[in-house]
Amino acid sequence: MIGAFEIAVGSVYATDTISERFRTGTGFSWGAHDPHVLGGCERFFRPGYLNNLTSAWIPALDGVEAKLTAGARIADVGCGHGASTLLLAQAYPASSVVGFDAHQGSIDAARKRAADAGLSDRVRFEVAAATTFDGHYDLVCFFDCLHDMGDPSGACAHVHDHLTPGGTLMLIEPFANDDLSDNLNPVGAAYYGFSTLLCTPSSLAQEVGTALGAQAGEARLREIVTGGGFTTLRRVAETPFNIVLEARAA
Repeated sequence: MIGAFEIAVGSVYATDTISERFRTGTGFSWGAHDPHVLGGCERFFRPGYLNNLTSAWIPALDGVEAKLTAGARIADVGCGHGASTLLLAQAYPASSVVGFDAHQGSIDAARKRAADAGLSDRVRFEVAAATTFDGHYDLVCFFDCLHDMGDPSGACAHVHDHLTPGGTLMLIEPFANDDLSDNLNPVGAAYYGFSTLLCTPSSLAQEVGTALGAQAGEARLREIVTGGGFTTLRRVAETPFNIVLEARAA
């Protein structure tokens, strides 16, 4: 929770600017925020990844754990500072992992962390957007970032085109129910607040500007993912802070 407070502190610096951007609709990108926003975001979400990613979420995916153990290609799109990317590289040494992010500063930080962890030989980081990254992968991951994208359906379509046959998209999103009234609780209130300051302005600053927000809910996410060409989407796990969804390529 200390990370959540750090995000809040960092967000405050931009409130006047964001207020004006809401009037004009031009948005405010993640990279334009105070560094506390980026660091706090990692600090908030990393414990959930550390405690659930390889012990619960990956095993819940259909056949994915065996692939990663034997050796597969993984893309972590919207990787930020690389917390999730490095966890995957540590857990599955036979696999190769690539982290993509549109923000150069985050990629620089991720490369340093990989070097410090001694993982530079099997993980790399590249600057690329969710609709422009290259390569083909057995598993593509979106960790708490799809709703921040300007064109989330286009991002899913790009993933669909860059999955190997039988590949999987793992989508981790902030926990949300489909009905507003079911989100009026402490976690939902915090997410709506952060969505107003961070997630929605981020999307509006990009092409298309879908502005899903951090409380999109599974039904809306299903529309986005199937609009990108996937035919199946199922919830495989959840925590008080996240839902984990699996989409499969045909």
